Amino acid sequence: MELPTIDLDLFLSQSLETPAVQHECKKVADALITFGALILHDSRVTESKNSAFLDLLEDYFAQSTSDIQKDERPELSYQVGVTLENTEKPKCAVDESCLGIIQRLEPSERPLDISAHSPDPKCRFFWKMSEVPPYETQFPGLNAPNVVPQAEEINARWTQIMEDWGESMKQAVENLADMACIGLGLPPCTFRDAGRYGPHLLAPTASDLAKYGRKDTILAGFHTDLNFLTIHGRSRYPGLNIWARNTGKRLPVKIPTGNYLLVQAGKQLEHLTGGLIKAGYHEVVVNDQTLKVIEKRKVENPERPLVRISSTFFWHLSSDFDLSPIPSLAERAKAFGASQIALGGYATDEPVYQPMKVGQQVQNELKHIALMA
Repeated sequence: MELPTIDLDLFLSQSLETPAVQHECKKVADALITFGALILHDSRVTESKNSAFLDLLEDYFAQSTSDIQKDERPELSYQVGVTLENTEKPKCAVDESCLGIIQRLEPSERPLDISAHSPDPKCRFFWKMSEVPPYETQFPGLNAPNVVPQAEEINARWTQIMEDWGESMKQAVENLADMACIGLGLPPCTFRDAGRYGPHLLAPTASDLAKYGRKDTILAGFHTDLNFLTIHGRSRYPGLNIWARNTGKRLPVKIPTGNYLLVQAGKQLEHLTGGLIKAGYHEVVVNDQTLKVIEKRKVENPERPLVRISSTFFWHLSSDFDLSPIPSLAERAKAFGASQIALGGYATDEPVYQPMKVGQQVQNELKHIALMA
């Protein structure tokens, strides 16, 4: 089973009214409803920018722990700067509804056991890619200024590379959000407007494979993302698995070389659509394919750190946006749910999507993963 591939070039090159564009937008909506994920082709995205980004982050996380710790901001719930390994906990390790989903999956399709896994042995860096709102936000801690690493050699390259790659993914995911709106029967800028002042994050994770490179090591336990849409460039190391909503099958992710990205639905999109689109479950583990690439990198790039970097961007709705299901989509979600009683391994009681500010939703999720007191 493969994820649908969406052609963003087609969307950008033709009128919105053309049948080809309308069809491609419908493909986006159907892919998010069915799989919670898709592959996106965007010829504006270059492999050279992703490679420069991966090199930079490998060098950054190869520094000493004492140097990296200077960039921690726990008082801001780690929403800018670095989060060190063994800090973030996968919500599903203790969440009853999530553990129930795992139990309903076929044994052969379940993630690696996270019941005794806490917290994740990964590091993360959050680099804000947001527009300052023209009003005083109710959630200043989620909209704090960026942290720039202090090490001279890292500092000299940092901002330009982070901004270049972050902007590539940001424009791609915002165009895709427009496509999703059209495919769902909404005005094209519905999602983009709701996220105009969102605290969007270029959010690479780093896993030290010299330290955590054994088979079946969990680098990021089974979970969903709390934001609206997550977009990934290619990592140099495989190991990302996602679960298709329609079948409950585990899919090893393979992003093609070239101008391709992976997009996944997050909890904010699930909330806004009343559950019509579900946040996608995923994990990152060390598997046989990971081990093969580790050995290959040792031979072909012996001077490079053995650090797995995820090339990830979290696109958020604005913190002060009123998060509540869109009525037309909530009605579709009810009808869809009624027709999908045996939804692979995902048949479960539907959650209640209570109205709240997006910032409150984020804070609630941060508490579950131990990033906020």
